Amino acid sequence: MNNLIFDWVWSPLAALCAAAALIVYFCRVRWSRRGWWLLAAVAVYLLTLMSPLAALAQGYLFSAHMLQHILLVLAVPALALMALPGSARMPARFARLLNPGVCWACGVGAMWIWHAPALCNAAATSRLVSVGQTLSLLLLGGMFWWQLLAPDEGQRIAPLHGVVYLFAACVACTVLGIILTFSPVTVCRAYLNPVDRLGIAPILKGTWGMTAARDQQIGGLIMWVPMCMVYLGAIFGQLARWYSVPAETVSTAS
Repeated sequence: MNNLIFDWVWSPLAALCAAAALIVYFCRVRWSRRGWWLLAAVAVYLLTLMSPLAALAQGYLFSAHMLQHILLVLAVPALALMALPGSARMPARFARLLNPGVCWACGVGAMWIWHAPALCNAAATSRLVSVGQTLSLLLLGGMFWWQLLAPDEGQRIAPLHGVVYLFAACVACTVLGIILTFSPVTVCRAYLNPVDRLGIAPILKGTWGMTAARDQQIGGLIMWVPMCMVYLGAIFGQLARWYSVPAETVSTAS
């Protein structure tokens, strides 16, 4: 267990991207309480890509890889968007292009596409593909959350539409989670016989009793339950936003 605790992964690229994001943000935006959201986003980003979770996801555990996906698609982009000032707006031509249907498909497709066996294996074994995967998950996750967390209220979808948007995403990810949980261990064969670069395979198999089948089942359950809990929390946020709208505003809009 001690070996695993200290198996952090140094990623110069991840550290450089995090530093660049902080420098650009604080050079352009005056410090306010919103800045804490960006600090939280950067912290989660670095922990996802440099902590022992990243070590486990690099060919050892499919379930660790799945947890990485959830953090990169749901946590980091949402926290980063909440750090943007209210004056931040998407240009009109992009706003028309990135309509709710497109953004929903991008957010849900980020999970489905990268769990196609060929892409999943490539991301687990190729550093270049893994970097592309990380960038795409952050981008597609940001597009998904923009419809709900855009700094300008006028560029967000209506609260009740947001409830449907999130519920549909939950259903789509639940279906994928069920498929992963109950399917044979063929989704990502790279995790069947990991190359023990860090000497932690005995811990995983002996101490944890982890098998390839159990690992994939845990990964499917992570996709199934915790991910929908995030969507459920966001649904409550949309309902709170709806109830906070003054009654006269609702009657005027109708």
